[in-house]
Amino acid sequence: MLRNALIAGLIATASLSVSATAIAADAATATGYSTAETSIGTLLDDPAAKAVLDKVMPSFSTNPQIEMARGMTLKQVQQFAPDQMTDEVLAKVDAELTKVPVKK
Repeated sequence: MLRNALIAGLIATASLSVSATAIAADAATATGYSTAETSIGTLLDDPAAKAVLDKVMPSFSTNPQIEMARGMTLKQVQQFAPDQMTDEVLAKVDAELTKVPVKK
């Protein structure tokens, strides 16, 4: 179900500007990781941040479609999978991400 929601969402947002998302991710990286500001790609590329995703959302980082979402934030993906990626889940991810030092 999450996979189908991700696919539908990615197709629907194909025109999303990757450069604008990258700028937001860079700004977030300066202050810390977050579900609203840090790109999924940035989180997946940092082993400690990826471990947080695996802890809170066990199947997220291994989803075969995840590579297509690398330029999006978790908050952006939430609209396509609101049942699996609730505000509560994102709050848990954010709480765990505060413990992760930002990789420079």
